[in-house]
Formats: sequence, C-alpha cells, structure tokens
Amino acid sequence: MSFLFGQRPQPSSAEKIAAAESEIEMVSDMYNRLVETCTRKCIPPTYREADLNKGESVCLDRCVAKFFEVNVKVSEKMQGEAATTSRAGGAGGMGGGFGM
Repeated sequence: MSFLFGQRPQPSSAEKIAAAESEIEMVSDMYNRLVETCTRKCIPPTYREADLNKGESVCLDRCVAKFFEVNVKVSEKMQGEAATTSRAGGAGGMGGGFGM
C-alpha cells in the first residue's frame, strides 16, 4: 500500500520484462529504418567494388547523423506534447500535432 503515502507502486517482474521487450523492439525498428533509409540513399544497387568508396562513406556518415538528430528532435517534441497534455488533465491523450 505504498501508493497511499505518495510512492509509486513498483512494477512487477512481468511488467519489467514487457517494458524491456518493448524497448528492444523499438530500438530494433529504429535501427532497421536507419539501415534501410541510409542504404537506399547512399549505396547504389549495383556494386562496383567490395568496399565503400569515400563518397558512399561520407554519405552514410551524414545520413546516420541526420537520422539521429531528427530522432532526438521528434522525441523531445513528443515528450513536450505529452507533458502539456498531462498538465492539461489528459484530455485527448497523445496526439497533438502528429496526426493521431
């Protein structure tokens, strides 16, 4: 009954496992999207040599940096929207400007 004294109830072992599995799935999805997007953008479908050339390498480096930069900005925006929604009483749930 720790919730009576202002403390959060501790998540169960099953809840912790479910949260970890969900996080692994999100990270895997992000990685797969990163690989697909940057490969499609930077590496031609017909290979001429086994190693990346300098242009491909630079393109991949920039693509990955931009991908993570955008990911951070979107996450910050969504956290800000969630905080605003929770302060407003939770009306409307998640959504805001993301078309949900």
